[in-house]
Amino acid sequence: MIGLCHDKLLLGAIMLFKPTFWLKSVLSIDEEFLRENHVEALVLDLDNTLSMHGNPAAEEGVEDWLDKMRGLGIKMRVVSNNTNRRVAPLAAKLGLEFTANGAKPLTFGIARAMRTMGVDKKNTLVVGDQIFTDIIAGNLKGVRTVLVEPFHLEKTWTFRLKRKLESVVFHRNYSELELK
Repeated sequence: MIGLCHDKLLLGAIMLFKPTFWLKSVLSIDEEFLRENHVEALVLDLDNTLSMHGNPAAEEGVEDWLDKMRGLGIKMRVVSNNTNRRVAPLAAKLGLEFTANGAKPLTFGIARAMRTMGVDKKNTLVVGDQIFTDIIAGNLKGVRTVLVEPFHLEKTWTFRLKRKLESVVFHRNYSELELK
């Protein structure tokens, strides 16, 4: 009995790190994917999901993708662990409401985003590039998650460490991504 309980706990812990979907980029989320998965709302990470970390502009194609999502009636809100000073200008450029200092992997920011958008978890996706923040937060909240590859890899030691730890938990191949 103890072994069975241990196995269930271990499986539950592992599932916290596992995304529901794994896509090349946020741009891979299209009308067909949304329809097939009954998605009405997206909780979006900012850095390395919509824009390179610290970049005041979105990555190429993101603004057009956001316009397509709006045209489909998809509700969207950014939840970022970054500061208001970083998030507010880019979110404004992109026409997105946001929650800064989102405290992911805690679920406060995601809960606030869903409450503000008036959506429930069964029709919402949390989309981000980091397992230890975005994916765990979505899974803890009971929301389906989408792990996307970052547009670029960063050279700082903190990001290299995070990516190395992620590869231990969930094999990710960064060899073809461009370093910035």
